[in-house]
Amino acid sequence: MAMTIHVDIVSAEHAIYSGVAQSLIAPAIMGEVGIYPRHTQLLTPLKAGEVRITAANGEEEAIYVSGGMMEVQPHVVTILSDTAVRAADLDEAAALAAKEEAEQAIKDRQGDMELADAQVQLADALAQLQAIKRMRTKGR
Repeated sequence: MAMTIHVDIVSAEHAIYSGVAQSLIAPAIMGEVGIYPRHTQLLTPLKAGEVRITAANGEEEAIYVSGGMMEVQPHVVTILSDTAVRAADLDEAAALAAKEEAEQAIKDRQGDMELADAQVQLADALAQLQAIKRMRTKGR
């Protein structure tokens, strides 16, 4: 039997995923990070993106997170995020609308704070669209 690691993904509203996995890939702030059983301890901020989990049975699960924190222990990974949604449940039309709204706000360039908010909104929408695209190419 292959070695496994326990993964918990929790949003502000509820636990979205809890199970045993062979590995996972997460969008750490400095780039994607691959986590396997017995990984060294790690605490890192996450950016908006897709967490890809390879379950113990070999099936892949994709979960969009809006950012947050990931704590890695040798046998447990915990991800805390304001928003966490299974990729299959993402709303493409809403993500496209948010992307267009953010692009328009950046184009208008009103205030520094508004510009920063628009850039965050754009990054969030692009991450959701990327998760949807990856899910479609995998045939799920």
